[in-house]
Amino acid sequence: MPTGRSAITCAYRCASACAHDAPNRSLNPTFQSLNRRSVIKTGALLTLVGVGGGALAACGGGPSGTGNGTGGPGTSTPPAPGTAFTPVAPNTQDAVVVPEGYTNSVVIRWGDPILPGAPAFDFAKQTPDAQAGQFGFNNDYCALVPLGPDRWAMWSNHEYVTPEFMFTGYNKDNPTEDQVRISWNAVGGSVVAVRRGASGALEAVPGDPLNRRITALTPFRLTGPAAGSAPMRTAADPEGRTVLGMHSNCSGGLTPWGTILSGEENFHGLFGNASAVTEPTAAARIKRYGITTGASLTKWERFDARWDLAREANEVNRYGYIVEIDPQEPTSTPVKHTSLGRLKHEGANIRLAADGRAVAYMGDDERFEYLYKFVSRDAHRPGDRAHNKTLLENGSLYVATFTGPAPAPGSGQHAGGGTWIQLTENGVSKVPGMSIEEVLVFTRQAADKVGATKMDRPEDVQPHPRSGKVYVALTNNTDRGAAGKAGPDAANPRPANKHGQILELTERGDDPTGTAFDWSLLLVCGDPAAPDTYYGGFDKTQVSPISCPDNVDFDSHGNLWISTDGNALKSNDGLFVVPLEGPERGHVKQFLTVPIGAETCGPVVMDSFVLVSVQHPGETDDASADKPSSHWPDGGTSQPRPAVVCVTRDGGAPIGA
Repeated sequence: MPTGRSAITCAYRCASACAHDAPNRSLNPTFQSLNRRSVIKTGALLTLVGVGGGALAACGGGPSGTGNGTGGPGTSTPPAPGTAFTPVAPNTQDAVVVPEGYTNSVVIRWGDPILPGAPAFDFAKQTPDAQAGQFGFNNDYCALVPLGPDRWAMWSNHEYVTPEFMFTGYNKDNPTEDQVRISWNAVGGSVVAVRRGASGALEAVPGDPLNRRITALTPFRLTGPAAGSAPMRTAADPEGRTVLGMHSNCSGGLTPWGTILSGEENFHGLFGNASAVTEPTAAARIKRYGITTGASLTKWERFDARWDLAREANEVNRYGYIVEIDPQEPTSTPVKHTSLGRLKHEGANIRLAADGRAVAYMGDDERFEYLYKFVSRDAHRPGDRAHNKTLLENGSLYVATFTGPAPAPGSGQHAGGGTWIQLTENGVSKVPGMSIEEVLVFTRQAADKVGATKMDRPEDVQPHPRSGKVYVALTNNTDRGAAGKAGPDAANPRPANKHGQILELTERGDDPTGTAFDWSLLLVCGDPAAPDTYYGGFDKTQVSPISCPDNVDFDSHGNLWISTDGNALKSNDGLFVVPLEGPERGHVKQFLTVPIGAETCGPVVMDSFVLVSVQHPGETDDASADKPSSHWPDGGTSQPRPAVVCVTRDGGAPIGA
């Protein structure tokens, strides 16, 4: 594999997307004013990335470090607030490894009962009904909604299933109906009430009235201009307004009005027989999203026609949206917002503009895909949750195009500029030749037509709660610069990019509703000793190596926290922190690592604890439920189980104080 992720994880999570040609075959320029040949050369790369802090070669090129508690060698610079801990060294332990003086504990794991009457988990005696009341599989995005002192509603996405690790004796060519139905109930999401225990760590509250499971069978309401349109209508739903279930939900965001946004990402791999769709326009639309041409790996289509494109060609159009869930109303119907477009959504995160409009930033997580934002038509009303929950139903959708290098005059900070190109405006298409429903259901093709810039897998995209700067995790793209593929550019500066980068975007005039922005690269990840890496201008001999940034969060001090997915430096994935201001800007420090085969998801960073979702522990290519390679979190000879982990500091002191 091109990164550190196992082949079996890639197969079930994204239908091995990186092993196939990327669906984006458009001829969009990668950069509108950049000489590609000059960027491929190392010297040009150093110049481009070093605009904000000197060329990369000037940032230190000694052996890879693991950082320390000071600002650099031979200095007395104190660590930035919130980062005063001894970094965890890269490792391959089958454990969650945290800094000295910290403790981690499991909040909840796959199969733990959350609904009243749900049985205790028994790996050998799983049933669909039991799983419907238990915490789901492969938890990813995590969020906390405050309910009162030391009490929260915790949301967790359950992204995908890996049946080889859920059932012993699993036959991938002939799964049983029970195994498939268990899988339907293992994806989706969970709302779980949690409270702070005596130790200071969070603990789940089984049977709480707020607890809820959302699965592949839960009814959802479609909103926005594409709801009810022809591409949304199916034999089971001729009105095109009600969808059963969500799946492939990766990251997300917490809205200012206390709801959860969750992104349906790699939905393409769960539908079978796309080759049966032969009408040219429909076939091109399916191909643009990389839908499975033959039988799906999970074989869900054997037990329900809606997963079979030969029998129901439109069902696939009803997945790939931003979903909104209200964790404080357990009987409410969750919604899928078509106004935000249909992508392989990593997630969505919101900033309120000065006039109160909600601006949602989003990434389409695949090689050579695009960066988007949505601006609501209506303004946020403090305290009016009913109104605020309609904000994402109407508004304008934009896609980004980047130019560079074009620093703002006199700033010395920006490596380029860019424009948000409008795709829709309050229910009207702005893309010539495409109707509003076509733009919102086949958004990738709309973005192709307007010349959006191809990026290196835009994953989590979050605005900083204080500065408003937007941080974009670009995870990797090993096809960058390959024969016949888009070459490097200023924002995606490396060919065969195994390690990814973090982009820092600033809306011009600090106006998130505007159409112009500037950007720079905060991190170009990988081995700090390599000349093509950049750590915000900080001395690279003092940083923790980071590879494949995925999800991000911010602490109360304003630091950026980054979780990784597929570490290509041959270490377990981890959680890292990096200050964004002052002399410590760029000083990456590793806070924890997760077990063998696992991915670090979430995260949630609070003053007194940190939550991470440990996804797919033990998913290595030589393992299965019959031959586990991990026994985390329960030890002994137990099966590995995805779980949410809480990290606290011994004695209850603040994190990184």
